[in-house]
Amino acid sequence: MHKIDIELVEMTLDVMKYVIGRVSATEHQIGKPKKSEELKALVGETVTPDGVGGEYAFNLWKAHLAKANVPVDHPRNLAFVPASPTKAAIMFDLITSASSIHGAYWMEGAGGIFCENEAMKWIVSLTGLPEGAFGVFTSGGTAANLSAIVTAREHWRENPEFKREKGLIVTSIGAHSSIKAMAKVADVDIVLVDSEEHLTGEALKETIATLTEHQRKCLFAVVATGGTTNAGIIDDLDSIAKVCEEENLWFHVDAAYGGGALVADSVRHLFKGIEKADSITIDPHKWMFSPYDCGAVIYKNMELAKNAHSQQGSYLEIFKDEGAHGFNPTDYQIQLTRRVRGLPLWFSLATHGTDRYKEAVERGLELAQIAGRLIEAHPDLELVRAPSLSCVLYRRIGWKPEDYTHWTYENHEKGFALVTPTKWKNGDTYETCSRFCFINPDTTEKDIAMILDSMV
Repeated sequence: MHKIDIELVEMTLDVMKYVIGRVSATEHQIGKPKKSEELKALVGETVTPDGVGGEYAFNLWKAHLAKANVPVDHPRNLAFVPASPTKAAIMFDLITSASSIHGAYWMEGAGGIFCENEAMKWIVSLTGLPEGAFGVFTSGGTAANLSAIVTAREHWRENPEFKREKGLIVTSIGAHSSIKAMAKVADVDIVLVDSEEHLTGEALKETIATLTEHQRKCLFAVVATGGTTNAGIIDDLDSIAKVCEEENLWFHVDAAYGGGALVADSVRHLFKGIEKADSITIDPHKWMFSPYDCGAVIYKNMELAKNAHSQQGSYLEIFKDEGAHGFNPTDYQIQLTRRVRGLPLWFSLATHGTDRYKEAVERGLELAQIAGRLIEAHPDLELVRAPSLSCVLYRRIGWKPEDYTHWTYENHEKGFALVTPTKWKNGDTYETCSRFCFINPDTTEKDIAMILDSMV
């Protein structure tokens, strides 16, 4: 398996040809979903004692399996939070894998970690955090949020009074689902502020006032959102920061999706207060045009993260030796084993420069405004709320929830577009509506108009 032979050389050429075709293509198809049993019938058994051969397996991928996927960089994939990695980032993702670098410790991965850190310096600079703040790349927003909350919890538990207490965090119902999931993993309780609109310091104060004496004792962190996944809403970070300072609470900002907008001059002011955070999550694989998987967690005080995450083991002691001295990413987040997932971002930044990133993010913001105007001008459509960042919520007048679902699957089956329904809390009820999220700067006004027209 590990020897070089003519078959391997030929396969390498085939793979590179496929990659070149994928990277250089100007149009991509949206794959059609298939059930597992359908795919099984098409490809048969592939994992066998003797193997089926690389050429055969690769042909199965091209003929059947690749076509059952929806590329996240398709200009009419506007569901969830899509992605649009640059061509440079995609190409360097190949180099990242081919280089076989373990990115946990400087001793093994100094060159790769150095590049990651150069990219991280730029990301940190966008936040306005004080000197000394820094971060590491993670697998995504969930891992970043978990790492931040574990750091906050362990810092809180430095007080012997809280050593055996189960901690509590406060966030809003508009926060990403990973916050609720992360609370379970970190074994902390969670209190939700009942509003999908932006969380304010006043609402936070009111929520804290409703806590029992024991709950208030166990409250150690507040999670604000810098661009909700559902609607692109940015919490009132400045007023929340003031409350956290008054109440001696850790202030975490989940900007996994919205953090990319920090580069855009047109909306940077909306993030006022983020520079006061104790920790921040940003996902470069969303709005910073990096391939999956690439998240980031940033800390105001890196030592607190190191105290929470640094692992011990006899076989790891060498990494603390002076001869192995350097920045060890594993000390600052929950994972030990890690690829140097920030490398593609670094190469893309080095290739294109940060000004091009600013232009691409501004285009996503512009597309949301264009969509808003097209919806307002359409006799059968209405905005649910004004576009925020690159998210647009809108309704088809007269449609029921099942109509949105049917429309989604119909367009998906046609290979035309992927736009999915969501729910928006309106008073005491939840309304089903449709949602756009613009990331890809190659999406056009024509793409948007075609999707909207398909709802008639």
